Amino acid sequence: MVDLKKHGPTIALLFTLLVFFSYGIEWVRVTIGSMMNVILGPFVDVLGVPFFVMILILSSITGLYSSLVQKYTIDYEKMQEVQERARIFQREFREAQLAGDEKRIKKLQKKQERMLQDQLDMSKQQFTPMAIILLLTVPILFWILSRLPPIEAPTTIASGIVMPFIGAVSLSWVAFWIIPAWILWYTICSLAISQVIRKSLDIGGI
Repeated sequence: MVDLKKHGPTIALLFTLLVFFSYGIEWVRVTIGSMMNVILGPFVDVLGVPFFVMILILSSITGLYSSLVQKYTIDYEKMQEVQERARIFQREFREAQLAGDEKRIKKLQKKQERMLQDQLDMSKQQFTPMAIILLLTVPILFWILSRLPPIEAPTTIASGIVMPFIGAVSLSWVAFWIIPAWILWYTICSLAISQVIRKSLDIGGI
């Protein structure tokens, strides 16, 4: 039987890679997008919610569950302890090097192995929440992709958005460099809402 506690981070990493791979498979995107459209489609088609507002709502939901998943799967207190020990070690190691204290340097090098292992364990711990967040987020992104207006379609309230310094653009158009307007809008909303939620729920950070 697989030891989930021991192999959980590895399984989560493999799942994350699988999700990224699925993005390049059209029938997977279309199938998942169509399934999500049964739930989300009526908000746009029946209730007439503008598409940019739907992206705002979905990105806010993303920010909420991402913050909650991280809150209950990452030990931020231990992470801060590991980071503090690393800062102290770096300072002590630098002082020993400047002083030419070989005995102290060798002692610190032995301590470094344990510290590096702790940092590796904390890095592995983040794979699990990453996999959970992707599992919840990818269907939303596939639905958005399936409902994006054609690039050549005229910009309307239903298919576009007014962005600072850019003006009215279709959500399918490139808004900044190579970034489509919908991704830029989704990211801005998600990050902003996440910060508010993290402050409200007192969720730690790296």
